[in-house]
Amino acid sequence: MTVFRSLFYGMVLMLAGHAAGQAQSLLPTTELTINNITIQAELATTSAAHQQGLMHRTSLPQNHGMLFVFQTPVFQCFWMKNTPLPLSIAFIDAGGTITRIADMTPHDEAAHCPPGDIVYALEMEQGWFRHYNIQAGASVNGLPAN
Repeated sequence: MTVFRSLFYGMVLMLAGHAAGQAQSLLPTTELTINNITIQAELATTSAAHQQGLMHRTSLPQNHGMLFVFQTPVFQCFWMKNTPLPLSIAFIDAGGTITRIADMTPHDEAAHCPPGDIVYALEMEQGWFRHYNIQAGASVNGLPAN
């Protein structure tokens, strides 16, 4: 009975871990370009997706991130609670222009805010924007309609 119970709990944990991994990839994706660099971005378009963000992720594939899409221009700050992956965030206005880029520290609850209203925010692995020499003022192409 003990062997059966161990196997049963092991299978439950394996399935739960598999389901959690799948839940992270259920968001639709879109292809963006900045300075001719292609990005695959998961789309966070709902309040629940905005709240979850990249929490609990420990890695991202190369040139992969998360695009937060807001229905109307908003002044929206971000933090890193429950996020172990160091990230950089680009705040993007309604015209698709990056207005600010900030590096964020894992598990830090400090607020990172745009200089004004935004319609999009793009989170990438920390240093990604610097690596590709992308700065405030760059245009993001392929943004979905909000």
